[in-house]
Amino acid sequence: MKRQIVFSLVCFLLLLSACKNHNPSFREISLNVLRDKIAGGWAGKMIGVTYGAPTEFKALGNIFTDSILWKPSDIRGSLWQDDLYVQLSFLMTMDSFGIHAPSKKFQEMFATAGFPLWHANMQSRKNYFDSIFPPASGNPANNIHADDIDFQIEADYIGFMCPGMPKELVTIADSIGHIMNYGDGVYGGIFVGSMYSAAFFENDIRKIIETALQSIPSGSEYAQTIRDVLLLHDHYPDNWRQAWQELQLKWGETHICEAGSPFNIDAKLNGAYIVMGLLYGNGDPVKTMEITVRCGQDSDCNPANAMAVLGVMKGFSQLPDSLRLGVKDVGNSLFINTSYSFNKAVETTMKYALQLVRDNGGKVTLTQALVRSEKPAPPPLEVSFPNVVFDMNIPVTDHAAWKMSTGWQKYKISEGKDKPTVVQSVWSDQKGEAISLTFNGNGVSLTGNWLGNCGKADIILDGKKVKTIDCWYFHNKQEHHGISIWHILGLPNGEHTLSILVRGEKRPESTGSRIYISGATIFKDLPKKNEGFRFSFDN
Repeated sequence: MKRQIVFSLVCFLLLLSACKNHNPSFREISLNVLRDKIAGGWAGKMIGVTYGAPTEFKALGNIFTDSILWKPSDIRGSLWQDDLYVQLSFLMTMDSFGIHAPSKKFQEMFATAGFPLWHANMQSRKNYFDSIFPPASGNPANNIHADDIDFQIEADYIGFMCPGMPKELVTIADSIGHIMNYGDGVYGGIFVGSMYSAAFFENDIRKIIETALQSIPSGSEYAQTIRDVLLLHDHYPDNWRQAWQELQLKWGETHICEAGSPFNIDAKLNGAYIVMGLLYGNGDPVKTMEITVRCGQDSDCNPANAMAVLGVMKGFSQLPDSLRLGVKDVGNSLFINTSYSFNKAVETTMKYALQLVRDNGGKVTLTQALVRSEKPAPPPLEVSFPNVVFDMNIPVTDHAAWKMSTGWQKYKISEGKDKPTVVQSVWSDQKGEAISLTFNGNGVSLTGNWLGNCGKADIILDGKKVKTIDCWYFHNKQEHHGISIWHILGLPNGEHTLSILVRGEKRPESTGSRIYISGATIFKDLPKKNEGFRFSFDN
């Protein structure tokens, strides 16, 4: 028996040696280094999101020029940031139902959690309560936020548990990403996650970016935007502000959510800012975060992703002492409405990473992991909003455009201290009350409110009922004003009439049956502003 054990051990060691020294299909990483890099990734998210938090959406379509005030003790604020608590709810789902649990389980866990949500996540939560489940919950037909940043900021855990395994990453991310996103919105999460996956074995930032690009469809606008950042960096290697200006001219207005506004939460533009910070930061954590923040828009999420890439690349042990101590100080504190702390997230992610290494043909010893190399396998190309360009916003206060029956009342709000009260919307809860708009275009997004006293209405387009909408939203007392409550795109370009008919009905949870209408966003089938665009050095 002893001879058999010794023989088996020798064979295993010979196989291990062959894998390490002669088989290029395996890559070796010590368990200590793997854990250190996972910790660096989670720490990077916590550091970056708090570094940029005070600047979030303070610079819209321009460079942020004010002072950035931050200290390591501010890292405690990460405990209530959606960049972290959403994906930690996904880890909790894995704990209960397995790594490859049905996507509906992941949607259920975060939809019923106690934390607030916005944009694509918010719509996915609303879709869950309206019995719209993945992948339909992220589909642009049911989610006008399909290209938003949401999955991009919460796919980190997938990259952290897929060291050098981009194919496995795409498999998991494609399922999770369609809970709340589609197309470029999903590719944002895949791209960022793939940068982490590559950073376990690569220290060249440019190569990390180029490797991650192989995991998303090359024909996507997301991939085009990232390639443009690489091109701009080549041309302006020492001038990120000039590169930013040219990028803004081409991609700054190509978004559907909040169309017509300088506010841009689109995944590809914010993803470009992540890459810009990484390239021009040259591996320096503070410089990387500062440049990413100064690019503007979602300037807490973007430095969180950029810093997490550096965290994986360098490892937690190689981060500056002040940053490490700031994370350690809250290492056992729970993120809101989750059962997770930083320390628990690191250990759980490590456990899943080793499981995935084994599941994908790799090997794990007491001290090392041998990861079977994978070629990236991008998902099929999806385009959320083809042939759709913003045309105009029509507020409900435009009395020449909107026609309404007599039962609609004004809903006034104050825009802040020492500011006048304004009409935000009109409302009615009386069955049969109607409001209508005739517009010219190929799509429309109806804006209004989701509140705790809202009810149901019929949507009638060109004389035909197309849907009954339910505007109730009061999960954990969160409500939403001035958002898209229904949309349709891809209509024949031309004149259409939209009517909303109050049903006077509500779901049991609601305290009323009001329908609030604040306006409409009109889209047309027109050439996009960036089509045929040439950078200044190409002219």
